[in-house]
Amino acid sequence: MTIAAKCVVLPKSSMRDYTQLSPAAERIVDVAEALIQHQGFNGFSYEDIAQTVGIRKPSVHHHFATKADLATVVTQRYVQRFISALENLDRSIVEPRKRLLAYAQLFQETYNNNRHLCLCGMLGAESETLPASVREQLKQFFEANLNWLTATLVQARPERAASAQALAMLLLSALEGAMIVGRSRPEADAPAQVAQAFLEQLSV
Repeated sequence: MTIAAKCVVLPKSSMRDYTQLSPAAERIVDVAEALIQHQGFNGFSYEDIAQTVGIRKPSVHHHFATKADLATVVTQRYVQRFISALENLDRSIVEPRKRLLAYAQLFQETYNNNRHLCLCGMLGAESETLPASVREQLKQFFEANLNWLTATLVQARPERAASAQALAMLLLSALEGAMIVGRSRPEADAPAQVAQAFLEQLSV
């Protein structure tokens, strides 16, 4: 399956897209991504960014006029990189079960980084308070993931194609949830455990 997904065009008033970042702006985006993964969109300020990067707060505003501009670019970059990872799984792994396990590993790798959550999973919990441009990116992320999972599950179990969409939702929800639950437990590999249990129950 090929994921047909284009970058969402940012409003004219927003920051240029992530492919046009200067090294200084990219460092700000890196820090903002980590802060969002750790404490959410509403849990950080430009002062937090400035202190972590080691610059003055006006310098952050120079690159990203508003927090909405910054969050949009952060999310856009994350979404496009994740979609590229899905496309790479399609190219590099033929067997559906192994592809699904590799998919779960994308979440495990994020969790391994100081128990960070999936950026879009964290933002999804705050969706009602997010700028429209960020919500559009979230929609693209979840649609791309569910479409990819549905197609892969159909390949894995063609006889259960009718339920593949629901199973895709189940697996994605389980992986996102495993990262949240894992934060309060000593589990080091919560997403990987969930994926393994899911596939065993599905007999894939």
